[in-house]
Amino acid sequence: MASLNFFPHTSSPSCSSSSSFRSGCSFLRPNSSINLQSFRRTQTPSLSLVVKSTAGDTSVADPPPSFSGDRVSSSDSISSLKLTLLSAVSGLNRGLAANEDDLRKADAAAKELEAAGGLVDLSADLDKLQGRWRLIYSSAFSSRTLGGSRPGPPTGRLLPITLGQVFQRIDILSKDFDNIVEVQLGAPWPFPPLDATATLAHKFELIGSSKIKITFEKTTVKTAGNLSQLPPFELPRIPDSFRPPSNTGSGEFEVTYLDTDTRVTRGDRGELRVFVIS
Repeated sequence: MASLNFFPHTSSPSCSSSSSFRSGCSFLRPNSSINLQSFRRTQTPSLSLVVKSTAGDTSVADPPPSFSGDRVSSSDSISSLKLTLLSAVSGLNRGLAANEDDLRKADAAAKELEAAGGLVDLSADLDKLQGRWRLIYSSAFSSRTLGGSRPGPPTGRLLPITLGQVFQRIDILSKDFDNIVEVQLGAPWPFPPLDATATLAHKFELIGSSKIKITFEKTTVKTAGNLSQLPPFELPRIPDSFRPPSNTGSGEFEVTYLDTDTRVTRGDRGELRVFVIS
């Protein structure tokens, strides 16, 4: 009947299984137990399974290789692709200063990251949506309006609206989905400009493994600066009958990449948006 013994591979000369166990050989004595403490910490011998029988010693298999290196390489690759995307959209003022070449570079960098990250499954990773996200790029802003391909106030040096930071605040329990926009409204001299924060409140729902639908509820404005003591006020909602067909009050977008600090989405009109956790 065959017995099982483990023999460590070392750089010492090999010893025949039929020879005596000389002091120069690193084999374990027959039927002895393996004491891992006996190995020096600087040595990491690999173990092979050997079947001892009357026919001699036959090597069966080495331990299966570890794939931890592949996981590290994949993680490094995604980190590198994230950095490439962030570099492509930096200096574009959230997309307001983007030209056609900038749009193509940002889109290509996003596609590489999306391919490396794989399909997003929000049913399993919904908790990653939770939090306050800062918009760092929107291809829609290249149209020079805050609404992108949808109706929205125009921006520019000759116009009185200056865009500040833009955030999305998502609560996965209450299903609240708020777009928070900081703006500065110009005023005629000698009056100072007016700083304000507009919160566009929505509710959201999942309509697919990676797709989200948001439904508009209300807009609240809070003044800042010298007028910060004023209470927030709610803007009247445009009746649905007067709402243009292109502005239905709801929208859909797909989350194409998501991790703990970066989110990439593509809107129902092709808008590419990049967010980082705030």
